[in-house]
Amino acid sequence: MTEVKKRKVHSAEFKAKVGMEAIRGEKTLNEIGQQYGVHPVVVSQWKKAIQEQAATLFASKRG
Repeated sequence: MTEVKKRKVHSAEFKAKVGMEAIRGEKTLNEIGQQYGVHPVVVSQWKKAIQEQAATLFASKRG
C-alpha cells in the first residue's frame, strides 16, 4: 500500500520570505526550492503573486 503525502501548509510570512528571495534573483528557483524544501514551481508562483500584488500596497484608500 502506498503512503499518501499530505500537502504542507506554509504561513504567509514563509511565502513572502521565499518569494522575495526569488525576486532578488541571487539564486535560481531550483536553489531556493531546495533550500526551503519547496518545489521550484511553487517558488515561482509565490514570486509572481508578490509582483502582481505589490502595487496594491500603495493604492490610495481615499475615495
